[in-house]
Amino acid sequence: MRVLDPHDRIALADLVARYALYSDHVRYTGLVGLFTDDAVLVLPDPPEQLEPVRSFAGRDEIAKALRSLERYSRTSHEIVGQVFDPGRQNATATGHIACVAHHLDEDEAGKPADFVWHVRCSDAYRREGGVWRIERRTVQIDFIEKRPVWRWSD
Repeated sequence: MRVLDPHDRIALADLVARYALYSDHVRYTGLVGLFTDDAVLVLPDPPEQLEPVRSFAGRDEIAKALRSLERYSRTSHEIVGQVFDPGRQNATATGHIACVAHHLDEDEAGKPADFVWHVRCSDAYRREGGVWRIERRTVQIDFIEKRPVWRWSD
């Protein structure tokens, strides 16, 4: 049975953490750079569709898709679990990521609210030139909560 090298596990955990960080800090260049040139991102269409239904191929399409985060005043992605396994070929791996993603916005009544998405990502990674990148990410929302928020900083 093949296992991932501890250095690869650390690099993959860093890749996942950077995805969350760059999303929250609206750093699209860095965020899109985490993907391979031929990557695929499959997203849900909340709140109507929580299953992955929209597919984006290549960095340009992925960049456009990720700009949907701009509709929120602020986001906070918390990685709450991650499991990495070796892929079928050398220099590949898979990952299962659990995330709680907070999306701050106004609710239907115009009051501050936190739309909390409980998310699972199924990932495929590929190491290119010694750097791990996301080759495919499929995002599933298990459920969404709406919580009142008193205020948030800019």
